[in-house]
Amino acid sequence: MIPFALEIAAKMSLQLVAVCAAAGVIVGIIAITGIGVRLSGVLMAIAGQSQLLALFFAMCVAIILGMGMPTTAAYAVAASVIAPGLIRMGIEPLTAHFFIFYYAVMSAITPPVALAAYAGAAIAQSDPMKTSVEAFKIGLAAFVVPFMFFYSSALLMQGEPLEIVHVFVTASLGIYLLASAVQGWIFGPIGVVLRIFVGVAALSMIAGGWTSDLIGLAVAGAVFAYQRFVAKPAATV
Repeated sequence: MIPFALEIAAKMSLQLVAVCAAAGVIVGIIAITGIGVRLSGVLMAIAGQSQLLALFFAMCVAIILGMGMPTTAAYAVAASVIAPGLIRMGIEPLTAHFFIFYYAVMSAITPPVALAAYAGAAIAQSDPMKTSVEAFKIGLAAFVVPFMFFYSSALLMQGEPLEIVHVFVTASLGIYLLASAVQGWIFGPIGVVLRIFVGVAALSMIAGGWTSDLIGLAVAGAVFAYQRFVAKPAATV
């Protein structure tokens, strides 16, 4: 029994070792050439005075640096390079650092170097790339959450209690709707048209304002009512 377990463990670890070795080469090149610092500096310069564009570039840099690196190291590198620029652009320090940390964590399921997904694939004895793609699809809704921090600092417990509760409830519903749009399921399978409507309703709740939230809730309520009371269980639109 023990020799068989050792044999299976050795076979399962081969793929993960190869992936880690390849990722180590990438990390080494970034560290030796300093391309990570230069790339982030160029991207922040391109962003100019647009906070939203700067956050998008910060997301890209954090994910790239996080590929093949532990979460703590990825956050430390990305924060030291990106966070000062974001703070100088007027973004709150807590929002900037939590934004970077969040995407450094999400890099573990972002292809092509998704170490967490590769580790799961080794355990499940599945194809590593297919597993990483599926993990990315399942976690796609989570990639929107940091932008909610930017639009609504109440999600980070910054603000009045009523505002915090309001943003928490609407953000939770927005993430649920976005996940439903990605997976194509609300009280049963939904087709392309309803998925678009649900996705729009979810994205409208990112800003955290009452107007956008009411629009999202109205669209979501209409889709819920249609799926629950009108559409047949197997019907799609």
